[in-house]
Amino acid sequence: MNAAREVETVVIGAGQAGLSAAYHLRRTGSVPDRDFVVLDHSPGPGGAWQFRWPSLTFGKVHGMHALPGMELTDADPARPSAEVVREYFERYERAFDLRVRRPVDVRAVREGTGGRLLVETSDGTWAARALINATGTWDRPFWPRYPGQETFRGRQLHTAQYTGPEEFTGRRVVVVGGGASGTQHLLELAPYAAATTWVTRRPPVFREGPFDQDAGRAAVALVEERVRQGLPPRSVVSVTGLPLNDAIRRGLADGVLDRRPMFDRIVPDGVEWRDGRKVAADVILWATGFRAALDHLAPLGLREPGGGIRLEGTRAVADPRVHLLGYGPSASTIGANRAGRAAVRDIRRLLAGESVAA
Repeated sequence: MNAAREVETVVIGAGQAGLSAAYHLRRTGSVPDRDFVVLDHSPGPGGAWQFRWPSLTFGKVHGMHALPGMELTDADPARPSAEVVREYFERYERAFDLRVRRPVDVRAVREGTGGRLLVETSDGTWAARALINATGTWDRPFWPRYPGQETFRGRQLHTAQYTGPEEFTGRRVVVVGGGASGTQHLLELAPYAAATTWVTRRPPVFREGPFDQDAGRAAVALVEERVRQGLPPRSVVSVTGLPLNDAIRRGLADGVLDRRPMFDRIVPDGVEWRDGRKVAADVILWATGFRAALDHLAPLGLREPGGGIRLEGTRAVADPRVHLLGYGPSASTIGANRAGRAAVRDIRRLLAGESVAA
């Protein structure tokens, strides 16, 4: 087996958070392929955006923030967001010579020798003094389990498999989930489907008025507190609510966004509630979100009894060499940019032998 290649820092993932971290490493004097490497398992630039459905145009995306050092300008709002972001990320990687290695699958990160972490991949092993994990959530779609799920004769799919509304023409569709994806799916599907039904575990919260900096900081603080306690993070949108825009207002007015409480069981031809109500369905679309893709970090034993990884800022409390970006409060695009800068600042101190416990 080939010897591990030594670098100061390994960055796993080349989405918004990973590219932000790579930019700040470059800016502080680190040289790609000598001092740090960026490993990405995707076939090309674009992070998770490259897998988004074509009907999700750039104009429908809320909160896409530019990467540090290069603005995203003149993007056509009618173009698919997958294309816009893929091209932008590709330009960014070239402009700052980040030399992202792909496709590379990271299989495990474990303790090495001499205080280094061993990053085992499909392209060999790196021995690093620090790790920036920016793997996001797209690879871990969350599928809830409900009684009778295996008996359903129709189709079940997750947001991660959604390609657009046309394939649901003439179908009776149940959409599960109260987040942004669920409402977007419903608004798109309604003109094509024979019928749509929206179910959520909790009543959706729609946010009136502008979402200013104070509101943003308050929302992030709520997510951050869970991470500090070692609990699995909730999404930022779960505490901010859904923006009440014109499309949402139309959906509420015409009944498309007429929410029902979560069903109790799935039957071969639909879903049922305990009180005897039933909705017939050909398709169940699970817009139930994603979980952090962190299985490769399991050998390090970072998880707390509460099920999450406890962080101070972006740094894992259990191992100061490990930083998690795009996890918890840094899951938003603007949060990912700030987290990249903070993580690199912390890592520079670690590599210089300074205390990072503060």
